[in-house]
Amino acid sequence: MPSLNITFTDEELEAVRAAAAAEGKSLKQFVHDLPLREQQRLQFVRYAVSWGETHRAEFDDAFPDEMPPADAQQGAEAA
Repeated sequence: MPSLNITFTDEELEAVRAAAAAEGKSLKQFVHDLPLREQQRLQFVRYAVSWGETHRAEFDDAFPDEMPPADAQQGAEAA
């Protein structure tokens, strides 16, 4: 199985160890899981942005005083 050596400063390694301990994981398992969690986070953010864009008009209709309408020009575009 492939492996990877990663170099940390003493302070960085201590922070990673503390984060692993806080999650109840070994250092190896914690570092292994990080890129997988980042991939899941990015997928969630992409979906959330897409969902928000799809439902923006509904939000604008339901809460007209909360934010400017999505089609209103703002900032430099309005000038």
